[in-house]
Amino acid sequence: MSEALGAGLRGLPLDPAPSSLPRRARRLGAWGGGVMVAVVVLAAVVGPVVAPYAPAAQLLELRLQPPSLAHPLGLDELGRDVLSRLLVGARVSMLVGLAVVVLAGAVGTLIGAVAGYAGGVIDTLLMRATDVVLAFPGILLAIALVAVLGPALSHVVVALAAIGWVGYARLVRGQVLKLREEEYVVAARAAGMRAARVLLRHVLPGVLPLLVVQATLGMAGAVLAEAGLSFLGLGQPPPGASWGAMINAGRAHLLDAPHVALFPGLAIVWTVLGLNFLGDGLVDALDPRRRAAASG
Repeated sequence: MSEALGAGLRGLPLDPAPSSLPRRARRLGAWGGGVMVAVVVLAAVVGPVVAPYAPAAQLLELRLQPPSLAHPLGLDELGRDVLSRLLVGARVSMLVGLAVVVLAGAVGTLIGAVAGYAGGVIDTLLMRATDVVLAFPGILLAIALVAVLGPALSHVVVALAAIGWVGYARLVRGQVLKLREEEYVVAARAAGMRAARVLLRHVLPGVLPLLVVQATLGMAGAVLAEAGLSFLGLGQPPPGASWGAMINAGRAHLLDAPHVALFPGLAIVWTVLGLNFLGDGLVDALDPRRRAAASG
């Protein structure tokens, strides 16, 4: 579990080998993952608007009430509507995941592209820096960074991006090393085109499909990591709603009110599975090697 979480955090493929499932099954899984992700995105966009109650509104006399018609997912330990907090938490998870992927992907792509294209001493120095970051357990490093910076969503994004860029850097470097030897790239350099223009116009477009796949898998890891940090009290500060914090609050009531922790846990599982199914489908669609293996 910890290896999978670390791989997701750093934008590394959780299952780089071709799947043994039939192509049709993988295609159905990709469509199913897309639908699952679309449901979460819809909840994140319109959920806080259509939530039946204010996420911080308390009904202390009804605390820990099980699911009912008035409160379909029940109430938590402070009498707050679990459904409303779940919808608000979806926006938190999606925003953090998207911000981490964009920031880590941008930094990693820049470093990987420079290292792969420049080569030599620059490549060696940048890759040794990535090795140093990879030497630390990802989730422990994130916990240490957020503990130093203080609990806040912006600090969670910074911490997760600080450990997530290395996977993108290694991926981009490997692709750039291969693509820079292609004839059209060599011709562009021979024509006197500047290095930055060669990278932007001829090299990075060939890396983009794999970056999309890694971003999808990396977002799953970021959502899971944000939930873990919030579970430890290092994410969204109260009374804000976060799936990880909701699970932490429900730990003390697993026997008398299991719904408090059950529904946010299911939301995390739904989101991470959807992103991974979608990412696996994108590998089939965008990676030539997987397409060749599937057709063969």
